Amino acid sequence: MSTIRKLAGQTAVYGLSTILGRFLNYLLVPLHTALFSKADFGTIAEMYGYVSFLNVVLMYGMETAYFRFSNSNKNNPRIFSTALISILVTSIIFMVGTVLFAHPIANLIRYPEHAEYIIYFALIIGLDALTFLPFALLRQQNKPLKFALVKNINIFSNILFNLYFLMLCPYLQNKGIEMPLFNGQVGIKYVFISNLIASIITIPLLLVEFKNIKLGFDKMIWKQMIIYGAPLIIVGFAGMINETLDRVLIKYLYPDAHLANEMNGVYAANYKLSILMTLFIQAFKFAAEPFFFSHSKSSDKRTIYAVVMDYFIIICLFLFLVVTLFIDFFKHFIDAKFYEGLHVVPILLLANMFLGIYYNLSIWYKLSDNNKKGANISLMGAGITLLLNFIWIPVYGYTGSAWATFICYFSMMVVCYLMGKKYYPIEYNIGKFFGYTLTAIAIFFIGKLLSGIFTDAIILYSINILLLILFITIAFIVEKRFKTIFNH
Repeated sequence: MSTIRKLAGQTAVYGLSTILGRFLNYLLVPLHTALFSKADFGTIAEMYGYVSFLNVVLMYGMETAYFRFSNSNKNNPRIFSTALISILVTSIIFMVGTVLFAHPIANLIRYPEHAEYIIYFALIIGLDALTFLPFALLRQQNKPLKFALVKNINIFSNILFNLYFLMLCPYLQNKGIEMPLFNGQVGIKYVFISNLIASIITIPLLLVEFKNIKLGFDKMIWKQMIIYGAPLIIVGFAGMINETLDRVLIKYLYPDAHLANEMNGVYAANYKLSILMTLFIQAFKFAAEPFFFSHSKSSDKRTIYAVVMDYFIIICLFLFLVVTLFIDFFKHFIDAKFYEGLHVVPILLLANMFLGIYYNLSIWYKLSDNNKKGANISLMGAGITLLLNFIWIPVYGYTGSAWATFICYFSMMVVCYLMGKKYYPIEYNIGKFFGYTLTAIAIFFIGKLLSGIFTDAIILYSINILLLILFITIAFIVEKRFKTIFNH
């Protein structure tokens, strides 16, 4: 249990820093949804959807390959330098090539008058790709504090420049004061420029880690890492299809093009309301991947992985209830014109929980060098996403996308579990999963029913707090071992 406590502690460090920074970054959502139209907010969501795909391409599995090979080769420093040199070369090629062909790319994605968007994002994606491995090195060396510090400087920089361009500059210009880099008209390009400046600021903060590049390039190690990581490109690319492609497809599949952009904005804004779930899963991933690899040779590893899963599910369902029971509070983080999409929030929360469970389950193919099977699962999920979105978007719009995401992640979770039982058996407690999930869903519907009966906010919030306590109590009773974490 002490090893699980260590994972919990590292997740807390990653989580607190991530939650703090991302929550502050999340405070930009009310600003963006208030300043920009639904269509403009949809454009922001679409552009960041492309970023997710290209991040996967530019990493080509090197991050996980680094964890795998540094663990099995006694932290050979040339593993890191080899991977970093490889990423450096491919990132430079990507940035130069994309900038040169910015206009054709802008025409291709239907923004012919905004080739500058392509240039901004070419630089953002390329610079961010360079930081992935230094951040992985910090995780591998168990330096969550520096990891958190640099990540948060990046986030704070982005926030400050958003406030500078979108609030301070217009205010001062009305006073007759001209400001640098501001052309006098608020637009979404300043959201992208702020991100670019934050990416530039991050690079020198990781110079200590970048200095390892001088250890040189090992062609043999590189070939082994490429062979190991290549299937993970498919895993990651298919994962991005599942996570973000719907925000691109709505624009192309919904019959009314202008309405499609507005729907995309509504969907993206309401997707933001699942932030508590996504932040926890992201923080867990930062801590869990190196943790799982570091315990891959311990005799009780399978027991550890199973217990971790139990606690993971409890926390995810607790977050699901926090957001859904108090949706009247959380909805104020987006502008009122986006409230029409609130009905998809519970669907997306559960979908993201299934995705988090899949991340837990996927350790079997990474530890058993069965990445190709992992790629097949991700491809299956991508196929489900594409099929259901093509069928449902023209009819149901973004609601169809939300259900497609739900079904996709649920299917991937089930298939990954079944394949794991065959290739790397871990005794997960399926009964607990169904018990906790059905309990949480029942509490959610009780909360919905009571919200139609009680209109007084104080009474309703009090009831919802009691419902949360009920879920926590049930979890504590079932998980007697949960108390052991705090007693060690």
